[in-house]
Amino acid sequence: MSLSEIQKRQLRKLGHDLKPVVIVGANGLTDAVCNEISLSIAHHELIKIKVNASDRDERDQIIQSLCQHCSAELIQRVGHVALVYRPNPENPKIHLNK
Repeated sequence: MSLSEIQKRQLRKLGHDLKPVVIVGANGLTDAVCNEISLSIAHHELIKIKVNASDRDERDQIIQSLCQHCSAELIQRVGHVALVYRPNPENPKIHLNK
């Protein structure tokens, strides 16, 4: 999935007021956390995820693994919070500009 900068801007605008739905804790990216993220993103399409890792490189690695595992795209990362998007092919809620 490849999003244009205009589409990413639209998603950042929609995600501005969202609160983190899932928090990745000290245990890292476990199967339970991945399942919860998959369920949440299937329902909402656009979610915020808080990653509690002190090292920036570790946070980036967790977010990248999470996006690959859930087939989602990273829209933005600010500090410990990542905004990720995956469209729902059956029942889309967010309609992106072309």
